[in-house]
Amino acid sequence: MIEHGFEIIDFHSHFPVPTDFSGRQSPGPETEKREHLTKARSEESKKILSDYAQKLRAEWRLAHGFHAPETEEMSDEELAEKWSKEVDRYGIDKVVFVTGGGNERLANIVSRYPDKFIGFAHHNPHEKGADNLLRKSVTEMGLRGYKIIAPALDTPIDHPSAYPTWEAAADLEIPVLIHFGVLGGGGGVSHHVNMSPLSLHNVARDFASVQFVIPHLGCGYVRELLHLMWSCPNVHVDTSGSNQWIRWMPEEITVKSLLRKYLETVGHERIIFGSDSSWFPRGFSLRYFEDQVRDLRELNASNDQMEAIFNGFDYAVVCLLYTSDAADE
Repeated sequence: MIEHGFEIIDFHSHFPVPTDFSGRQSPGPETEKREHLTKARSEESKKILSDYAQKLRAEWRLAHGFHAPETEEMSDEELAEKWSKEVDRYGIDKVVFVTGGGNERLANIVSRYPDKFIGFAHHNPHEKGADNLLRKSVTEMGLRGYKIIAPALDTPIDHPSAYPTWEAAADLEIPVLIHFGVLGGGGGVSHHVNMSPLSLHNVARDFASVQFVIPHLGCGYVRELLHLMWSCPNVHVDTSGSNQWIRWMPEEITVKSLLRKYLETVGHERIIFGSDSSWFPRGFSLRYFEDQVRDLRELNASNDQMEAIFNGFDYAVVCLLYTSDAADE
């Protein structure tokens, strides 16, 4: 990869092991058993929706030039080694795995390459003892942040049951990445109590020292995220993923126009690069990175702004790296 003049921290990747949307304590509204639905009808609908999702995913891979995920099972050690080589191949400073099959499993994975990997806790914030688990994950397991997939939870994100977890995050001074918006790619979940980023409004204001990051440029809820960021200076946006949700928006927008909007309204200090990389043979999603570099350069982003977006995130990254370095001493 060419020298871009800045180091790269990929703030949003997933270690390629089954996670089942880690963080969900019990099946969410979109999958829970409905007494009024027969088993036969349920299975029929699942088959139709699955076929539809596979069709859209195949079209997406073709559009981006991605091969289908490898089907050969590999151990965590083998996958970690492959990702270590991927970091070296593309000159990435650090890659942040926000999920990885559970906290203990991911902690073991990142401990193999502590100079290259960072891991986040990713359990349900509402479950009993979630606050203590978060404290243990950071202070004992070496994880450096917290990831939640809000539309995979079965409880509103602002429910009081999660407040002890937010307290723990504030005490630990770790970044919290929360997915809002459509979930699972084409054919996925598009309606849920936790769909809008604005559902975080009260939590973000009550815990103003916690640096929250909302991924995928808003994932269909750009206006709502901008409103949230206007109200809460501790809310940031990441650029990760294919952002194919844009195709279903009612007006003509692009990743480039969204980057311009966030630069103009909240500034480069609150934008952070992520790729949403995970599986092989794709590995690091170079296509997303190069497209975003091009878009930002064409928007006349300065070298300092590029550095801030791709490596110098003033709050979350600096905080977690400082914690990581201190833990290594």
